This record gives sequence, C-alpha cells and structure tokens, in this order.
Amino acid sequence: MSTRPRLISASILALVFFLVANHVSPVRAEVSHTSTSKRVHKMYNPQYDCLRCIDRQDQSNISSTTHPDEKDIDIIVTYTDPSGAVQVRSVRSRDLSASWVWKSPGDENPDRSRSSLIVRDPSQPKFSSRNTGEDSSNDNQFGGEMPHAQTSPMHPVKLKRQMLRRERRERRTADLIKQDREIDNQMQEVAIERARELDTTVKGKYGIWRKEYENPNSDSTVKLMRDQIIMAKAYATIAKAKNEITLYDSLVKHSSESQLAIGEATTDAELHPRALDQAKAMGHILAAAKDQLYDYVLIARKLRVMLQSSETNVNFLKKKSSFLIQLAAKTVPRPLHCIPLILTTDYYLNNYEDKEFLNKEKLEDPSLYHYAIFSDNVLATSVVVNSTVLHAKEPERHVFHIVTDKLNFAAMKMWFLVNSPVGATIQVQNIDDFTWLNSSYCPVLRQLESARMIEYYFKAHQTSSLTAGSDNLKYRNPKYLSMLNHLRFYLPEVFPKLDKVLFLDDDIVVQKDLTPLWSVNLRGMVNGAVETCKESFHRFDKYLNFSNPKISENFDPNACGWAFGMNIFDLREWQKRDITGIYHHWQNMNEDRTLWKLGTLPPGLITFYNLTYPLDRGWHVLGLGYDPALNQTEIENAAVVHYNGNYKPWLDLAIAKYKSYWSKYVKFDNFYLQLCSLSE
Repeated sequence: MSTRPRLISASILALVFFLVANHVSPVRAEVSHTSTSKRVHKMYNPQYDCLRCIDRQDQSNISSTTHPDEKDIDIIVTYTDPSGAVQVRSVRSRDLSASWVWKSPGDENPDRSRSSLIVRDPSQPKFSSRNTGEDSSNDNQFGGEMPHAQTSPMHPVKLKRQMLRRERRERRTADLIKQDREIDNQMQEVAIERARELDTTVKGKYGIWRKEYENPNSDSTVKLMRDQIIMAKAYATIAKAKNEITLYDSLVKHSSESQLAIGEATTDAELHPRALDQAKAMGHILAAAKDQLYDYVLIARKLRVMLQSSETNVNFLKKKSSFLIQLAAKTVPRPLHCIPLILTTDYYLNNYEDKEFLNKEKLEDPSLYHYAIFSDNVLATSVVVNSTVLHAKEPERHVFHIVTDKLNFAAMKMWFLVNSPVGATIQVQNIDDFTWLNSSYCPVLRQLESARMIEYYFKAHQTSSLTAGSDNLKYRNPKYLSMLNHLRFYLPEVFPKLDKVLFLDDDIVVQKDLTPLWSVNLRGMVNGAVETCKESFHRFDKYLNFSNPKISENFDPNACGWAFGMNIFDLREWQKRDITGIYHHWQNMNEDRTLWKLGTLPPGLITFYNLTYPLDRGWHVLGLGYDPALNQTEIENAAVVHYNGNYKPWLDLAIAKYKSYWSKYVKFDNFYLQLCSLSE
C-alpha cells in the first residue's frame, strides 16, 4: 500500500475518532497495559451517539464493514480529567487491547438506545440492576452519566428472569406502600380517638394551659427584679450598720423604684417598658454594693433572718385569711337576710297561716318519688326544687319534703305557697314540731347542752381569736350546732311510711332527671352515694382519728369516703339494721371529740361503713364551693353539682365561673327578690 492512501485513510479515521471522542461515556474497563493511553481508554470507550456524524458517514457511502489497518493509525482522543480540564492525546491503534472492536452505526437499528452502541471490553462484567448501586459512585466520579451496559443480545431465559425480578420488586414495593398506608391510617384513627378522650380543661395549678405556663420564661424579668429587691434590702441593712449612708440611700431608693416598676405584674408582658432599665440600674448599684460590702458569712446570716421573718408573716397571713373566709362564709348577705324578713311579714299580715299545700294525699305514697331537703335558706332551697322539677319527666310524681327551723318556717312556707312549682307536691315542716327529737333521745342535743361544748362554741376570746388556729375555726360554724344538719340520721322517724328517700343538700343544683335513682339496685345496702376517694385523697384516715384504738380496730384507714349531698336511702333496710342506733353509739363515744371533729360526714362514714353502695360518678360532682380547677366537661354532664365548701353560689366569695350553674334557676324577676335588691 502506498504512503499517500495511507495518509488519507489515517486522516479520515482520525477525523471520525475526533468526533466520536467528544461523546465518550466512562465505562470501567480493565486494560492490562500500563501506558498513559491505556489508562485513558480504561475510562473512555468511543461510541457513536452523534446523529449528524452518522448522516455524514451515510452520505459519503463509507462501508461500515470496511476497517483500515488499525496498526498504523494515530487516534486523537479528547477527554475531561478529574479536575475538569479538557485533555487531548494521541494513541496508536496498535497499542489498544485486542478486545477493542470497530462498530459502525450503519449496522445498528436506529431505534435502539445509545447503550447498544457502546464499545466495551468484554472482559468486564456486564452492568445489572444488582451492581448499579454499588458502582454508581465510581462510574460518576467524572460527572458523566452512568452508561447502560448491554453490548450483546441477552439470552431470553435471562431476560425473562430479569423481568420476573423486576415484577417481584414492583409487587413488593406496592405491598409495602399499601402496608405503610394501612399503618398510617390505624395510627391516625388511634390519634383521633385519643384526641377525643383528651381532657383539655384546666387542671388547677398543675395545668399546663394556665396563663403562667404559656411561656416558661414569661416572668424571668419579674423574678430577677424581685431577687434584686431582696439583695438590695440585705445590702442596705449591712451598709447602714457600717455607716455607708450614701450607699444605703441609693439601695433604698432603687428598691422603692423597682417595687413601683413591678407593681402587681406577674409576667414580663405586664411590666412597664421602662422596668428593664430600672433592673439594669439596680444591677449597677448591687454590683457597687457587692464590691464594698460582700461578706458571705454576713450575707448568709442576713438572708436567713429575712427568710424566717417572711415565713412568720406568711403563717400569720394564712391564719388571718382562713379566719376571714370562715367569717365571710358564716355571714348572711343583706338580700338573703331581707328575703325571709319580708316573707315572714307577709305570711302573718296576709293570713297565710291557715293555707295549706295541695295534694296532701301524696305525702305518704311510697310509689312516688320523695325528696328530703333540710335547710333554713329560702333562696337556696328554691333553687334545688326549681332545678329538680324543671328536669323531671313527670313532675306530678315528685314530692318535696322541706324541713326548716322555727325562725324560717313562715318564710319558707310563704315562698312555696306563692311560688309553688308546677305539678310537684310541696310539704314544709318545722323541726321544732318533732317532739321525739330531744336531748334524752339524741346524743348531739345532749352534748350541746354540756358546759364544755358551750365553752368551746361561745367563749368570746376563742370565737374571734387567731391563736386557736385555722383548723378549729372551721368547726365553729353555726351549721354544726343546728339540728337540721343532724336530722339526716333520723330519716325513718321523719318519714315512717316511705320506702326510699332521696336526700338533697341545699347547696346543690340538679341538671338531669333524677327519677332513675329510685330504680338503682342497692344490693342490700342502705345508702347509695358517689365515692369521693381518688388515689390517696378523701379516705377514712382523712376524717377519723386512727391513733385512737376505737377507730383503728374497727375501720380501714384506706376505705373510700363518699359524699353527703345527694344520697338515696333505703328506709326499710335502714330500720332492719338499726342505723340510727349505730349512729347514737358512736356519737356517745365521741363526746370528748377525740374520734373525729365536729360535722356530719365523719359520723356518716362510720354509721354507713360497709353499708354504702357506690353510684356512678356522673350522678354527683362535688367541689364547686372550693376547687376552681374542676373538669368543666364533668360539671356540664353531671346530674347534680354540689357547691360544698365555703364559696357558696349566693355569696360574694363564690367562684365566678361556677356561679351561672346556680343563678340560672333563680327567678330574679320575682317580686320579693326585686324588693330585696337581689340581682344577677
């Protein structure tokens, strides 16, 4: 072969390879040679992916099956090195591995993918879905796309296996996605159910939704300023003792200004904008005082004295607060004092003495629903009756037996004669008419006549003194002296012809029909009541003195307490078990008040011990007279809400958010209420 044709052929082939080399994709190929050109071709395999180049080759009628003599051809290759720079190298065809082959685009189906045009070293393993992920980091280290190695037709069996594997993967993926969706749906349903059961009402001082818990650092500045005032007082005392008058005056002045800046603020948001400047100024004066006066022994002693003084003041204020609350609880507001006076006056002036209530034949009918209310509060009793009748499905079957004292008998009778509830039957009795209730029969009356009890209740210096302690003040409430409070232990004597009676306190409000209570099976028990024990609270050891062997040998300290205020009593079972006799026995043993303090709940717990049937908690919700953090949902769903405690709904002490449950049953447009200026 002549030199000129060889040069022309070499030039044409060099041009073709130059165009092809600009579209090279990296394929890992093992080349046994150690020369630079072989390392270059280890990363770059030429392929025909330029359609214009293929068209030009077709137009020039270059045969794809004719290959020049590769031994004498210089191949110019361009590529991009790892640094991104374009490199050009010249490679002799004879230096290439024998595995490199020449392929012409004319021999391929133009519809096939680029991957079929790749020239590769057959000694390398073919790419598959298994090793693609493992080799992807190496294949893409120069920024190129991963080639799809498919240099020869795949065997049908192998292709079928690949398709089956792909189908299995897709089915497995679909199953996992479906399973995840099912799990997500289940978790979502559980979350929705928990959200429904979640109680979002305020839980007292531990509730995280209270105002002071909105931001953990919401009162950081207030606390800082109060701490500064404490330290300023400590340093001021030391400065005065050391005759540092200027420093003393500065500390006193800044303390007063900081106290004014704080005012009644409990959070940072309530502080005046200039309060922070005052805190900074106080910080400077405290730093100066520390430099001049700091002595850790002296400071510790002074802070200890201040702490003891604060504790003494707190204890005194607690006793004073307790005394004032008890005094306010015993005080009758002017409108409530006015109402019975006007009613009593009208009762006698208008000759209502001879008038009687209707339906007297129902008073002893055991087939009807009978209520017992013992109270001297006309307005409170009217609310109990009104709320009960309003929710009763058959008001004509409900009979209310009201027992009051001689002082309020005329007023109570006058009120219900003028304001008789629609359908219901009313009976008003005077406790003084119960001739069987005397000191020879009733231990409480006998004890009240003793000199020791008179001294306890009526000694002047004790009834108004704070030194006796807040605990004893509670039991000097006049209600413990009233036999209306102890009459609940004599129900069979009061209602000898009845089988069951529902006892109601005058500080309750009825919100549902109470008729189903007469159908409750007490299972041989005498008393049906709602238990009040929760965890360790309101158990027997809270009310009884278990250090006394008479108590510890007969009762369980962990026995659950229950509530007086709404109780269904089986009077026939009461008489069989001589409940009144049990009450008298224990009341006589407690004449010196060593078994329990005054009141009716402790003797009630003893008298009905193991004779009380627990009712569902939804029947009776307590605490509206002392606990401002009750569950709002439970209150609204309860059949009866009870204002037990000092904060009665008719007093100014009442908890504001609970007052509406009571006041909506008060007829404020009533003539007597308006005459006494009683408004909502």
